[in-house]
Amino acid sequence: MSNKIIAPGVEWAHLLEQAQTLVPEAFSHEGHPLNLIGGEWCCPGHPKLFLSPVDGTALGYYPMIDLDTARHAVATSAAEFGTWSTTDLAERQQRVDACVHLLRQHRELIGRLLMWEIGKPYAQAMTDVDRCISGVEWYVEQIPSMLEGRTPLGLISNIASWNYPLSVLVHAMLVQTLAGNPVIAKTPSDGGLFALTVSLALARRCGLPVSLVSGSGGKLSEALVRGPEIACLAFVGGKTNGRDIAASLYDREKRYMLEMEGINAYGIWQFTQWDLLAKQLRRGFDYGKQRCTAYVRFVVQRQLFPQFLDMYLPVLKSLRIGNPTLVDHPEAPLPTLDFGPLINSRKVDELQVLISEAIGGGAISLYQGTLCADDFLPNQDISAYMAPVSLLNVPRSARLYHNEPFGPVDTIVVVDSVEELINEMNVSNGCLVASVACDNQRLAQQIAAEVRAFKVGINTIRSRGDRDEVFGGIGQSWKGCFVGGKYLVQAVTVGPPGERLYGNFPDYTLLPEKR
Repeated sequence: MSNKIIAPGVEWAHLLEQAQTLVPEAFSHEGHPLNLIGGEWCCPGHPKLFLSPVDGTALGYYPMIDLDTARHAVATSAAEFGTWSTTDLAERQQRVDACVHLLRQHRELIGRLLMWEIGKPYAQAMTDVDRCISGVEWYVEQIPSMLEGRTPLGLISNIASWNYPLSVLVHAMLVQTLAGNPVIAKTPSDGGLFALTVSLALARRCGLPVSLVSGSGGKLSEALVRGPEIACLAFVGGKTNGRDIAASLYDREKRYMLEMEGINAYGIWQFTQWDLLAKQLRRGFDYGKQRCTAYVRFVVQRQLFPQFLDMYLPVLKSLRIGNPTLVDHPEAPLPTLDFGPLINSRKVDELQVLISEAIGGGAISLYQGTLCADDFLPNQDISAYMAPVSLLNVPRSARLYHNEPFGPVDTIVVVDSVEELINEMNVSNGCLVASVACDNQRLAQQIAAEVRAFKVGINTIRSRGDRDEVFGGIGQSWKGCFVGGKYLVQAVTVGPPGERLYGNFPDYTLLPEKR
């Protein structure tokens, strides 16, 4: 039986008290988070219970607002454009830099909030915070040259997934404000409420025009997506919602960046560097593959399949999954885990249905991991935890063949020709990243040129990237402006007349030379 305890200083009650003490204006008299609208923390809305995926602990309540309140939030946010867009760039730099300083000062609290809210192990939670801080610092230094000949665009609306609240959402919001725009964001419905509340309260104290609201995406989209005051929409989410949003924006003069899903594949052909690949695949399980750049499909040359299994199965067996808040004794460091829970038990149930469907259609279960009781408290809720699963030859009729699982489920395909390898890697009509493992560099480059991914690695994995690295997607995985480095600033500013922005649009696709 496990004798573990929750690490001192990581208990939720302690962290919540710290957050309420740090930014009391962001909480109601009852201690619940509020919405940030036009510089005021207000509108407790209709409470929606928020349970931690870590062990089912009740963390608090989302302050869910209605459409009329969202319209008011959008209008008041847009009203900040006139003053902020004419604020001197040096002043904007100073305020954003002050916000970054506060985020760094309270990074430990924000990271520990993320552990409970979205289940990230400590190191991964801190990486999320630190990438936000270092990324925005880089933009503060680089922004003068990026803004030459450009002017602010207007109110930017952000609807993001729950998996990277700091390094994706807060990072983007701070850069958008640095470029001279007011911004509004919807809190992701499945996690990030408290970390975002603290972060944006600090930003507002620095005089930055940021707003944060909670509510149903379907109910608020009329204001946050189609509202006439919205100049640009930044969306990170699933393919279905992204398509609906894209369709509603094509006939409007509105900028957009829509990051959607695709199946990121790793093709393996005439390859021998198995130790190198093993290290990459283990890192690929960070956060249970709950990210848009996770590799979930492996397309393997038939002659290499035995060697692939010799490398691959030990990687799966070595993964450690558990409660990220537990230690053996009060002085022990927080555990080093490959991942903790998935975002909630509903996600686990969804994946189990997809797995059963695939096996029922003829897929072969290569690996089914198990959870170790020693990495949990006795009798704790583990309904959001799932050990890795790997399936061979998933039938085309199964949803797992065509859809990104967004969880620790791999699918393996064995092929007999390079043409078949490329076809199986391109199954989702475009994706964000892909890689080719091949000892023959010339052949690898030929294969990479045929893969429909925005970024393709050769004997290495690709990621979203930081600072000046561009990010986008091919085909159905991305709509609108590309981001990253100067492209993010260009997406939220106005350039010379007739400018064609880099991106994937209904009437053209313009790709940067270096991706």
